[in-house]
Amino acid sequence: MGAGAFSVLLTSGGRRVALVREFQAALKALGVPGRVLVADLRRNAAAFHAADAGVLVPRVTSPEYVPHLLALCEREGVRMVVPLIDTELHLLAPHREAFAAKGITLVVSSTATTELSLDKRTTRDFFLTHGFDTPAVLDAATILADPNARYPYFLKPSDGSCSVGATRIDDAESLAFHARHTANAMVQEFVKGEEYTLDVLADLTGKVRCVVPRLRIETRAGEVSKGMTVKDPLLMEAGRRVVEALPGAMGCMTVQLFLTAERAVKFIEINPRFGGGFPLAAAAGAKYPEWLIAWALGREPEVAMDAWTDGLVMLRYDDAVFVQKSEIS
Repeated sequence: MGAGAFSVLLTSGGRRVALVREFQAALKALGVPGRVLVADLRRNAAAFHAADAGVLVPRVTSPEYVPHLLALCEREGVRMVVPLIDTELHLLAPHREAFAAKGITLVVSSTATTELSLDKRTTRDFFLTHGFDTPAVLDAATILADPNARYPYFLKPSDGSCSVGATRIDDAESLAFHARHTANAMVQEFVKGEEYTLDVLADLTGKVRCVVPRLRIETRAGEVSKGMTVKDPLLMEAGRRVVEALPGAMGCMTVQLFLTAERAVKFIEINPRFGGGFPLAAAAGAKYPEWLIAWALGREPEVAMDAWTDGLVMLRYDDAVFVQKSEIS
């Protein structure tokens, strides 16, 4: 690759083949020579083989991970790094300047923002401090001691992800069991309403430039399998306000909320990275990978808060990458 090349590294690519293809399409649309690389611990990740090149890296928990990543970027001419799993965000956030000194844009929010997303109680405190409504957190023992407790409730690990351990609680027996067997259990009021994910794009200065609400019609293993874009000004403005209240937000921020029948917005979660359902927003015209690359190149692309298709439905299905045994061993 020549001096004008712009390669992108997606770390912990896993199953994120669609996102790999979005970044490949972004480079092509911008007319920029470059490659999309995927880093992973093993070769048996689908995205590893969908990328222009797959590279092996140490475990995220290894003290060698960050130095290895930086050396990899220099060796392969990487100009942008996009982490895709929660455990990397907090690890990489303090190193943004070290990457920037090498001419590499690390698409990670500030340490303060990655910290508050690690624990749902901390996220709740952020919402309340900034005046955003969120489901009440309740005490399991108090509920169990109340013969008039009004079920259902909702229980989940405060430090969990991908909906692991999240469950509806319909009676005292269920509450007692799950509170006892769920590490760091957090009990909340049960909110009736439609669940949305907002794909919120913050530019390299932290300003929100686009918001795409996605109705979660059906999920599988915590990730949306059927969804629809909804151009609702209430949700779009709510997403903008939340992300601009975050210190040092950058890139795609995934915000989850409930919209009640009375059109009350109740925020539940923030994940400062590309969510698994982002391909729906991309298909609707929200060109987040392209815009991020353009900004890193010093260009100013045409971006509008609502320049995407309303009512686009995503119906997901299983697909596969086929490789020889020698390619994953």
